[in-house]
Amino acid sequence: MASRQGRRLLKPLLYTSAAAAIGGTVLYISFRPRTIPGSDPAAVPPPGYREGGEFVPPRFPQIKSREEQIADLKRSAGRVRAGVENLKGGIVSILQGSRSEEKRQSGGDEEEPYDLLIIGGGATGSGIALDAATRGLKVAVVERDDFSSGTSSKSTKLVHGGVRYLEKAVWELDYNQYKLVKEALRERKYFLDTAPHLSVWLPIMLPIDKWWKAPYFWAGTKFYDLLAGSENIESSYFLTRSKALDAFPMLKRSDLFGALVYYDGAHNDSRMNVSLAMTAALYGSTVVNHIEVTGLEKDANGKLNGARVKDLVTERNGKRAEEFSIKAKGVINATGPFTDSIRKMDDHEVEEIVAPSSGVHVILPGYYSPANMGLIDPSTSDGRVIFFLPWQGNTIAGTTDAPTKIAQNPIAGEEEINWILSEIRGYLAPDINVRRGDVLAAWSGIRPLVRDPKAKNTESLVRNHLVTVSDSGLLTCAGGKWTTYRQMAEETVDESIKLFRLSPGPVFKAPNVSGTEMIDDAATLDGTCQTHQVRLIGAHGYSKTLFINLIQHFGVETDVARHLTESYGDRAWTVAALSAPTEKRFPVRGLRISSLYPFIDGEVRYAVRHECAQTAVDVLARRTRLAFLNAQAALEALPNVIDLMAEELGWDKKRKDIEWRDTVKFLASMGLPKSKLSVTRKDVESGKAAQFDDHERKLYSRHDAPSDMLESDSIFESGHNPVVGKESAVNK
Repeated sequence: MASRQGRRLLKPLLYTSAAAAIGGTVLYISFRPRTIPGSDPAAVPPPGYREGGEFVPPRFPQIKSREEQIADLKRSAGRVRAGVENLKGGIVSILQGSRSEEKRQSGGDEEEPYDLLIIGGGATGSGIALDAATRGLKVAVVERDDFSSGTSSKSTKLVHGGVRYLEKAVWELDYNQYKLVKEALRERKYFLDTAPHLSVWLPIMLPIDKWWKAPYFWAGTKFYDLLAGSENIESSYFLTRSKALDAFPMLKRSDLFGALVYYDGAHNDSRMNVSLAMTAALYGSTVVNHIEVTGLEKDANGKLNGARVKDLVTERNGKRAEEFSIKAKGVINATGPFTDSIRKMDDHEVEEIVAPSSGVHVILPGYYSPANMGLIDPSTSDGRVIFFLPWQGNTIAGTTDAPTKIAQNPIAGEEEINWILSEIRGYLAPDINVRRGDVLAAWSGIRPLVRDPKAKNTESLVRNHLVTVSDSGLLTCAGGKWTTYRQMAEETVDESIKLFRLSPGPVFKAPNVSGTEMIDDAATLDGTCQTHQVRLIGAHGYSKTLFINLIQHFGVETDVARHLTESYGDRAWTVAALSAPTEKRFPVRGLRISSLYPFIDGEVRYAVRHECAQTAVDVLARRTRLAFLNAQAALEALPNVIDLMAEELGWDKKRKDIEWRDTVKFLASMGLPKSKLSVTRKDVESGKAAQFDDHERKLYSRHDAPSDMLESDSIFESGHNPVVGKESAVNK
């Protein structure tokens, strides 16, 4: 009897203990201490001072000049030509009993062809180059325009797994969608670890209008956390209505029950792309922008062995650009939306595999969103998703998703812009007037989605990447998204090693990317893929307090110092040193190229000397982000940028005129008003370009004298306000 009573008491106790253990485990997993990316101290401490106060500047390794890299490209064909000559000499020696010793020695002096020639310098191409170079392969990258000039600079600026893909994976039982989310969540952590200065952890709010939706979205965000596993950083959480309004005061109060907040990453996309390319160059890759592929070359067996190219910068300088050959054991096509154009160089009858989709984004002033909280609207009027995020001091909103035609610099249509603004009005407070005139910039990016013949619309296309090989050996990597660039690169290099019979190996002479000998960057480079732990240029010496060291040594303004460290990492030391003195008490160095933003003259010089910038658009759009943040401000900064680049590159007046024309044309694709497209440099320098048209004039009370009631705000004519005494200043 006693044993039965004991068992009755023991069962509830065991159940209670098990429930407590499970609950405690869940709570620990949810709230355990974690290391936020970028919060660790710098792997390399900031430069110090010798005894006596003498500053010891950092000594960073430099990449080869553009001329040296083009010479390397040309030399790659030398071994092939010499081999042909040696073969001819061998035949002659059989017939004549002699062989040219001079030719044999000449052939021995020529360089070998590249292991890989990568066409395309976007996120995918630059990522492939870094992966291959850190496996000991000889790599070349050529880009027709600039690094990140296409889709890679026109993203939503998120590093994310994709909550909408997860929802589809669950409801449609789609394993491919699930796999994409799982892969992206893993890559998200690598992204934040290898470039902490260019990426941040961002909370994103999901407003809830009905109480019964809360469990659904809570389960979804928790599943998102669970999928990330050990790669997750912060757990999602619920906010009551009052807490949601406190965190995001711009939200509409009506129909708001509460909100869920989950975490994803955000980044500076084009600077990330440039950093990938420059890091690959430091590891030995030949990386050249503004080189156009005019044709592919094949051997006697019909297999690809190189490409014909020409230098577009030579043409911009008014000279004739001669085509030359680049020889490689394998050719990789990583040209994003232009994938099919390269494939058709190889085979005119090949079936297209890319379904281009237009994604429009708009930039609004920073007061539209909190500085440290984003927002997602999962149920827009047509079922699409809109993100509303803080970025570089402004607010980015988007995106649309519609079939489009491929163009180099597509222009965002008014219909798409107005649709985004209309959706924004739906979840912001009614007293916030969302105006078309507040749009500072707008652009359209072309997503290179992989075509699915069964899909009815582009929104349902999965952004899985595709690695495919043609009969002649053209290896193509298409599709994917920014977050998974590293995984795409790894799979592509793995395939190229097998396909082209390459021999990867350890990297024994890795550069000191950090600028010191404190870290051996070659320690882990054993010939396998290690890009998940290869820190990009600028990452080694970055910490969240680095900007203070910059202020104390160079006397730059606080917002400028923060911007430099968050854009260049430890290379901010070089950028600040390249900045001109102001001849003021403070700030001491750094002349702003726009009074509205923290971009300074040293960035232009650094872009030219250390980041391969060759045009004004390269600087305004991809090295700084001024063109993306404010098209009008970019136009006003253009004369200064052209002059600074002319000093560095020796441009004549004709080249400067070309830069002006081409940059204004580019700014049209960034949302510059049509009324500004005909302005001249003289108009900008004289201030005429800053004059307001009728639409701009109505946005603000611009010209009224100080008064209790501005004249333009009154419905009465000046001097006839009946509610004010006749002797009042308002009526005089």
